Amino acid sequence: MSAIYKVPLVLQPQPEGGYTVTSPRLPELLTEGNSVEEALANVQDALHAVLEIYEDQGRPIPADVIQDPGNTPILFDYVVKAA
Repeated sequence: MSAIYKVPLVLQPQPEGGYTVTSPRLPELLTEGNSVEEALANVQDALHAVLEIYEDQGRPIPADVIQDPGNTPILFDYVVKAA
């Protein structure tokens, strides 16, 4: 099973359209998309890149970002567009 991460995200609408996604907990995380759905789909690739940066630099990942689904429940917010 791969690791699970709980990462707070900020979706910022852009004047030209689309959204930029950042994380206050992982400042290196930065991605974007033309829609909320696309921006959120791009977060996984951005997170993988950030984890590589941390590993390459020998930096620890913030402990509260790593989740253990076998021992604790995972509380998260999910963005859903109502029809």
